Parts: sequence; C-alpha cells; structure tokens
Amino acid sequence: MSWLQTLYETYESCKGREPAGSAVLMPIGHTTQQAHIEIVLDGQGNFRRASVLEKGAGTTLIPCTEESGGRAGSKPVNHPLCDKLQYLAGDFVKFGGEVTSGFAAAPEEPHREYLASLRAWASSGNGHSKLDAIHNYVQRGRVIEDLAASKILLAPDGKLLKTWEGEKDQTPAIYKSLPAGQVPEDAFVRWSVEETGNPASGTWQDDALIEAWIAHYASTQTRRGYCMVRGEQATLAVQHPAKLRNAGDKAKLISANDNTGYTFRGRFVEAGEAASVGFEVTQKAHNALRWLIARQGSRNGDQAIVSWAVSGQRMPDPMASTYDLLGIEPSQTPDAIEPVYTGQAFALRLSKAINGYRATLDPAENVVVMGLDSATPGRMAITYYREIRGSEFLERIEAWHLKCGWPQNFGKDTKFVGAPAPRDIAQAAYGRRLDEKLEKATRERLLSCIVDGSPIPLALIEATKRRTINRVGLDRWEWEKCLGIACALFKGQHTERNYQMALELKRTSRDYLYGRLLAIAEHIEGRALYLAGEKRETTASRLMQRFADRPNSAWRNIELALVPYKTRLRNLRPGFLHAMERELDDVMAAFEGDSFTSDGALSGEFLLSYHCQRQALRPADRAADEDESTDTTDSTTGDTP
Repeated sequence: MSWLQTLYETYESCKGREPAGSAVLMPIGHTTQQAHIEIVLDGQGNFRRASVLEKGAGTTLIPCTEESGGRAGSKPVNHPLCDKLQYLAGDFVKFGGEVTSGFAAAPEEPHREYLASLRAWASSGNGHSKLDAIHNYVQRGRVIEDLAASKILLAPDGKLLKTWEGEKDQTPAIYKSLPAGQVPEDAFVRWSVEETGNPASGTWQDDALIEAWIAHYASTQTRRGYCMVRGEQATLAVQHPAKLRNAGDKAKLISANDNTGYTFRGRFVEAGEAASVGFEVTQKAHNALRWLIARQGSRNGDQAIVSWAVSGQRMPDPMASTYDLLGIEPSQTPDAIEPVYTGQAFALRLSKAINGYRATLDPAENVVVMGLDSATPGRMAITYYREIRGSEFLERIEAWHLKCGWPQNFGKDTKFVGAPAPRDIAQAAYGRRLDEKLEKATRERLLSCIVDGSPIPLALIEATKRRTINRVGLDRWEWEKCLGIACALFKGQHTERNYQMALELKRTSRDYLYGRLLAIAEHIEGRALYLAGEKRETTASRLMQRFADRPNSAWRNIELALVPYKTRLRNLRPGFLHAMERELDDVMAAFEGDSFTSDGALSGEFLLSYHCQRQALRPADRAADEDESTDTTDSTTGDTP
C-alpha cells in the first residue's frame, strides 16, 4: 500500500499549489468527460441557448459516483449532473432516440434514474442554486425539443437525424464534434447557469457547487471500516477510479468484481478483506497519479512511466534523452565543439542542470518512480516501483547521462552530446517498426539501468552493434543515429575503460586501432569519389559487417580496393593523400605483436574509434584542402614547376 500512501501524500502536498500553467488536481468525487453540447439556463431554469463545442475542446469536470466513474457495459449508471441525452432528456424516446441495449425493455429508465438522483441531491441539505435551476428545467422533459429548435440537433418529421447526407461543406457542427461512429443522440451535455452576480456560469467552474456535491455524496456513503493506508476507521471505497492514462482508459489498479473466478477466492471470503481503502484516500491518490501522468509522464501505448517528488518539485524524466533533459543550442552541437573539449563541456553543462534540481529539493525527500501497464482493457498493473532519496535519484540520473554520453546525430536538426532516450535505444537495437511488447520490455529494462544503476543488458548492446554494422536497408540519417547510440551503450557498459569522446591516440588496443583503420580507408575512398562526382557507398562501408566479424581478412580486400582511388588522389590531391597514408602508417605501427593478424571478431570498441576518427578527420580534411589551394605542384606530373 506504500504507493497509495505516497500518492495520497502527494495530493495533500500539491493541492492548491499547482504550478502556473499546469492542470489542477481534480477534486474527489469528480471525473472529466468530453462534452459535445453546452446548454445555458437562467437562474430559474429557463432555456436560453445552446451551442456545439468544437472537437477536443469540451473537456469538462463533472460530478460522479463510484459506480458512474467506472461505468461500462450495456446498462451504465448515470452521472449525477452532466450526462448523455438518454439520461437528461425526458423526450428522448419521443424523438426516436435509442437507449443502450440494457435499457431496451424500459427505455424511460435512464431518464427516470437520472431525475431521481438529481432530485435527491437538490432536496438534501447540500443543494445549490445552479442545481435547482437544472432540476427545474430537466423535469419539464423538453431537452431534445429545445435543442432541435436551436438547430443544434436535426429532427425532421419529429425524429432525430442520425447521419448527415447533404453537402459536405454544409455539415452541421454536431456531426463534426462527435467522434467517429457516434450519432448526435450520443452527445454528452454540460450545463451553464447564468446568475446575477456570479461570473462562473459553468457548473465545472463553480467551486461552491463542487463542494456541495462532495458533501452530499459523503452523506450517502454508509460502508465504514479500517483503511489500510491511513490506519484508521473511515468511509471505505467500493470501487476505485479509472481514467488514469487518458479519458478513455477503463483499466483499474484495484478491482475485485469477479465473484466466480479466483481473483480473491481461496485466500479471502470477501474482496474487502484483501484491500480496504478509504474513499477519500483512493480518490485523492488516483487523482494525483492521473495528474502526474498527464503533467510529466512518459507514455508508450498503454505503458506509462512517471517520476515525482512527494512535495511536487519537478524531477528530471528518467526516460528522456540528454537533448530533452537539457535542451540544446545551435552553438552547442557536436560540429561546433572542438572534439578535445566535448566531454568536459558536456559534463559541466549536465552538472549545472542537475544542481538546479538539487537546489529546490530536500536531499532527504523521497522520489518515486512508477511504471504502469495493462494487458487487458480492464486491469492495470504496477510493473515498476521504486522509492529512493531525492539526492540519490539525481546522482543516478547524472551518472547515466555521463556514462552513456556520446555525440549523437539524430538528423539535420537534432545533434547533441549525451545519452539517448530508451525509446531511441530500443529502435536502434530492433528497428523502427519493432513490436510494441518488445519496445515496452526494453524501456522497462533500461529504466532499471537508469534508476537502479543495473548494468546495460549485453544482448541489447550486441543487437545495437549488429544493426549498426549491417548498414543495408538503413537510410544515412538512421545509420548515423544507430552508430551514436551503439557507441553510447558500449561506453556506458565499460566505464572502467574511461573512453573519451575524442580520438585517443595513445589507446592501442586491437579493436580500437582496427576501427581507426576503417574510418581512414572510408575517408580516402570517399574523397576520391567526391572529386569524381560519384555518389555511392565506399568499399569500407559495404564491407563493414564482414570487417567486424573477420577484420584482418576484410582489411586485405579494403586495402586492395583503395589502390585506384589512391592513384586518382595522387594526381588531384597529393597533399591530402600524403597525410592519409601517414595516418595509416601510424595506426599500423601501433599494433602490438601479432594482434593485427588475428582474425577474431571485433567488439563494439571499434565503433567508438571509428566514430572518433571520422570526427577527427573533418578539420584535418579542411586544412588539407586549404593547403591544396595554395600548392604549386603540377596536378598532372606531380613535379614542382
């Protein structure tokens, strides 16, 4: 029950102190619903006007009961105030409206039940003037008639028109506002009551009406018992809220409505013996979770991952890349930073950002990381849950971005130094069209690596490496992205080797040197192809997979393929060729013993040196071009005039 208690404490801590521009925490006994029609009444309950709300613009806070908040099936329970036309309109059936299948035997029942609940609230000691006006209007039984007279609904011949078959550019607003598959009689209605001296005409805007419903609903609850969260006697919840991840989410974290299966039978006689939670606690806890997911959660289909501090202080998202965490400025892209200073500049910027979070967070305060997912539409599970000190959480976030920090190239507009997001890692390992279940599992495994400090799975590192070296079928930008991610993962797995983001001339391991050779060979051939105006893959890039598996054998083929390109460069760019041949000689001389002749497969280390060598050759290449422009050597004979 610790997650419920933590969320309850979060609600109590944050209610009324929501950041400016942020959504507010929902009051208990309420839910949100997409309204399609707004009916405006005066203070006596007389109809004034109605309007159709634009699609997606009708999110409305409405009172609800435990049963109506999680209603489903063919006979759904009515909401207390705002609802669909089959509940609100006494003339719904008269105008040809069709109720849901569970009410087919008694089509007047939905309106009768709604009117009874509305009357019970209005006649209780927790009424409200807006409620009285709505009750007075609804009991007249002319909602559909007024909406038809206002041209909100179309009812030729006294029957509701279900579909519009006229000109498309003349389609009435109600048909545009409804989701696909719904007809106008399915529209959800909200109320506004215009009263003198009250600027808040909407029922969802009136705090007094909201408090009136909370007080009335509390007076109707009779089930009391021991709340396992607060450790005291309280009014217990019968059902628990849904709609945690979005407005259409029916999955629940706590549910026990299966009296015939094995949900709780065999251990308990009644469901309440398994978990008894106070109504106020579960409402506030679920409202806090809903608010947190919407405000700062990371979503992937049905999977949601959210981290928060109980005090409400914003925390860094563990599922974000360094680009999303820190932002990036054009002057701070990898191409604009000198390679030798890249690692230092990145570490300094990351440290400043994390220190900004530390400045507003009590080091002893708890930070919670929670993962949610659902296998079925009605059941949700907590797939990951950690409570750690805020200082420790920030240390682990910083450690992840430091150890996996590497120059990333995600396309023309997204270049940064840092760690990739788990979503990008999953796509780099298994492709952009990977199975949703595989992506979820990969994100969850990486979440443990980030928050718990677990080692990065070797299978994931190997999958990313194999996809990077097998360049067939990858666009240039996608391959560059995979290359940066593969380097980041390998570097993060081998922190003891202290890999740098710039070329390390003193690192003479076999795999590192072979990666440098491949980059130089690719650079030589690429320059020759550019001068000839040819656009095709180099031999080095085409043989990259074979090179990774059998480097010595593949290098012979690559070196032989370079001969005609060297001849071309010797005539056109002798200075450039001389510099590259000297670079090749230096790398070859750095191999120790018989390590060069060994034909064993290369580890991911060769990708690091390959990436760094490519980066290092770019400024050298520009310098060589400048030298060529002032060279007095005859480009045909190679002799000095």
